[in-house]
Amino acid sequence: MTTRIFNFSAGPAVLPVEVLEEAQDALLSLGSTGIGILEHSHRGKAFEAVRDEAEANIRAVGGISSDYQVLFLQGGASLQFSMIPMNLLGAEQTADYLVTGAWAQKAAKEAKLFGGVHVAGSSEDRNFCYIPKPIAYSANPAYVHFTSNNTIFGTQFATEPEVPAGVPLFCDASSDIYSRPIDVAKYALIYAGAQKNLGPSGVTLVIIRNDLVERASKKLPTMLQYRTFAAEKSLYNTPPTFGIYLIGLVVKWIQKHGGLDAMEALNREKAGLLYDYLSESRLFKATADADSRSLMNVTFVTGSDDVDARFIKEATAQGFDGLKGHRSVGGMRASIYNAFPIEGVRELVKFMKDFEHRNG
Repeated sequence: MTTRIFNFSAGPAVLPVEVLEEAQDALLSLGSTGIGILEHSHRGKAFEAVRDEAEANIRAVGGISSDYQVLFLQGGASLQFSMIPMNLLGAEQTADYLVTGAWAQKAAKEAKLFGGVHVAGSSEDRNFCYIPKPIAYSANPAYVHFTSNNTIFGTQFATEPEVPAGVPLFCDASSDIYSRPIDVAKYALIYAGAQKNLGPSGVTLVIIRNDLVERASKKLPTMLQYRTFAAEKSLYNTPPTFGIYLIGLVVKWIQKHGGLDAMEALNREKAGLLYDYLSESRLFKATADADSRSLMNVTFVTGSDDVDARFIKEATAQGFDGLKGHRSVGGMRASIYNAFPIEGVRELVKFMKDFEHRNG
């Protein structure tokens, strides 16, 4: 077996080894069926059991009640940027958006195609290095939308924002879903691309409150209505079957290892190792404000593009992959999602100390 290196990629990202090993066996035969998971019909009883188990695991770990639908969609979080306002924002209505990074900007841009958009808070003035507060909501928003974790800029909401009474709260939780406890009852809709904490790319998880499912016009294209997938248990068309299978395994892995409380404790410990070192380093500096820093994506720089490039090159040669920052901001980014091992963070800090000693 090829030796696995430390994968700090922002997504698709590292998956639990024991999940990959179980999936490896299922490629040849799902259980005793004699048919691999990639080959099973989505209409067959074997895959229906896989889908049902994945949903049951998601509900159990997240504490999701029967007041919500759990949907497995395609198109990534990016399709949800338009599908949400298409279904839930009238032409004469206004939605409030908290703009804390590039993905939130894109979500707000798509919403403008269908109704009014009010930017209730933004951190663009300082290149999105902080979570904005206070927040100024519009008079009667159709909903409030925020991005809980910002992969590019390394910031994260410590908790969901307080919204006006009765206003639905929507969240793009793509990069921190199930990394910590979540009170689903505070939300009307949560969506996430799977490729960070839940599984492989190609699946989008949508948790939507029942009363919103039927709200959209039935004149929308069938594949762009939430009611279509709710009525068919995400099986209206051929879904990403392998991705759904892997999500079920990953959420079961989370449950096995202590649930969301344990994930949060581990993620805080991992991020703390990096941030503690960055706070004392004379070479490396964290880019996000201390009270807004992400537990998922730690962004940092040396202050020199040349030194950054040398660090990334040497780190890659030592088995630390994926540390190059997003092309729009440069620098470095260590993505340390649920499945990233703590020993990888310790080894990275050790390497950074050595690099600083040689280059500081």
